[in-house]
Amino acid sequence: MIPNKSKGLLYARNFILTVFAAAFALSCANIARPSGGPIDTTPPVFVKSTPNPNQLNFNKNKIEIEFDEIIQIDKPTEKVVVSPSQKNMPEIQASGRKVIVTLQDSLIPNTTYTIDFSDAIADNNEKNPLYNYSFSFSTGNTIDTLQVAGTLLNAENLEPVTGMLVGLHANLNDSAFTNTPMQRIAKSDAYGKFSIKNIAEGEYRIYGLNDANRDYKFDNPSEDIAFMDSTIIPSVKMITQADTIWADSTTIDTIKMVTLPHFYPDNIILKVFNEQFKSRYLEKYERKERNRISLVFTAPDDSLPKLTPLNFEQQDWAITEKNPTNDTLLYWIKDSLIYNLDTLTFAADYKRTDSLRQLTPFRDTLKFIFREKPAPRKSKKEKKDTIPEIEFMKIIPQFSSVVNIYDKLRFAFDQPLDSIKEESLKLELQVDTIWTPVTDYTFYPDSTQHRTYLLKTRWKPGGEYRISIDSLAAVSVYGNPSNRISQTFKVKTAEEYSNFYIETIGVKDSAFVELLNTNDSPVRKSPVKDGGAEFIYVDPGTYYIRLVKDPNGNGKFDTGNFAEKRQPEEVFYYPKSIELKANWDVEQTWDVYALPLDKQKPLEITKNKPNDLKNDTQDENKEPEGPVYSNRPSGAIQSRSQGSYR
Repeated sequence: MIPNKSKGLLYARNFILTVFAAAFALSCANIARPSGGPIDTTPPVFVKSTPNPNQLNFNKNKIEIEFDEIIQIDKPTEKVVVSPSQKNMPEIQASGRKVIVTLQDSLIPNTTYTIDFSDAIADNNEKNPLYNYSFSFSTGNTIDTLQVAGTLLNAENLEPVTGMLVGLHANLNDSAFTNTPMQRIAKSDAYGKFSIKNIAEGEYRIYGLNDANRDYKFDNPSEDIAFMDSTIIPSVKMITQADTIWADSTTIDTIKMVTLPHFYPDNIILKVFNEQFKSRYLEKYERKERNRISLVFTAPDDSLPKLTPLNFEQQDWAITEKNPTNDTLLYWIKDSLIYNLDTLTFAADYKRTDSLRQLTPFRDTLKFIFREKPAPRKSKKEKKDTIPEIEFMKIIPQFSSVVNIYDKLRFAFDQPLDSIKEESLKLELQVDTIWTPVTDYTFYPDSTQHRTYLLKTRWKPGGEYRISIDSLAAVSVYGNPSNRISQTFKVKTAEEYSNFYIETIGVKDSAFVELLNTNDSPVRKSPVKDGGAEFIYVDPGTYYIRLVKDPNGNGKFDTGNFAEKRQPEEVFYYPKSIELKANWDVEQTWDVYALPLDKQKPLEITKNKPNDLKNDTQDENKEPEGPVYSNRPSGAIQSRSQGSYR
């Protein structure tokens, strides 16, 4: 019999041995289990499915696809597309290693179905996407196998367009795009690329559609669209190419020649645009000041509304101030007997959009009410001692203390002018500390901005100027005179600028070139003349270049219109940046058509680029030759077109 004390020692010893054994086992387990290691960078791999890929005579609505690891589906309602197009959204879900798709529409007999997952499928741990994965089956005895591919680009800035529908119509009538759903469809990926699979032989029209209401047709004029003027005929060609088998990451095991199908066309470029349709209606009308009323419409029109007074009788009662698109209007009431009325009532005749999206005449009654804010009460002494102040009309100089050689000086008045005395304006140049009058200038109203006047002259590079306008030089329609203003400024020297000429091979005229900053925004514009565009007095810096073909000569990019079969104006990008330095002349030759459109825009200013490309440099098919730089002797500036820079 073991004494109690001995038993306690035995139990303690056994407990300690057990703890050590457990610790040893855990230690061994930790050693045996791999820690760290390379990160999984491979996407899920297809294992099996029901039905089998490309199975014939399948007539069930449920499809199960299994992969070699647990997967997840990212934004299935946005990224996954089923062809033929479905009226009811399929149910798409991940279940462990499986993707389960349940079609809600009845299956169409003798039809090839394609489920295009794009990059929606990824492994659950590292989120490695399975790019361009699609699954197909047929409800008949054959399966269609042709494909077409291409790229969607924003027509105005050549940005890749992601997540947009691209579809085919076997019906070649133009009305098919607006009346019936597209037949075979796919979505563009993060690069703007698309591939429509499982197409039957035949002739098709191809369209792009940002389908806001998910009906797969262009029945909403606010939707982004793209279309081609010509039809496409899908085809396939067997091509023999080398297939390399690697023994490891650095050693080639075998190179063998294999014959694979190549589908055409594979380089379709669709230029996406918006017709800029907006429903037009009166958004607001107000009277913030007693002598002024305003109307704001939601969209432009080529005609002005007509306001007919109802509570006073006068025809020429206001000065109308409008913006270039006639959607924002100010009416300056001239007669004090009218604007002193607290309420003004008008019959307003204007155009607005009806239920058929057509501009139709409409009559409305508008009532403008002005509530005078009570003035602070004054004491008897203040009333007695106060001398009425002259109410001056404001003149706001809209230029800084340093102006460019090509600048015009802008002056904004806060009321419409009744008269102005140009002799009251004085422009002076400082010559040897003496202010010397300058008389060779023009002072005139801006044709696009009311109440704004411009001063134009040939500035002396590096000159110091002073401009002054005497009091009472201008009088508003309300009898308010202008106050005196005086401002000095300096003109930049010619040596502070760069001059730039670009030869546009392939485009001779009817176009303009824009210099863009690093935000892809235009800073200067010049027309193409005799196969080139010239920019003089350009601030030094890094620029990018865009060319817009401008057949109507209005100096701006014009969008397209599907009903009129009018494509948006053509846009091109020079594929590299241009560095312009102070006191240098730079010349560059650009073959506008040398690169396809999807290879033109520099990656540095491409906003819509996938994360894996944001730090890469663009791979060009053909690098343009570098610009020619030449140092300019001080003051020596020569223009190609005008003989001298202005």
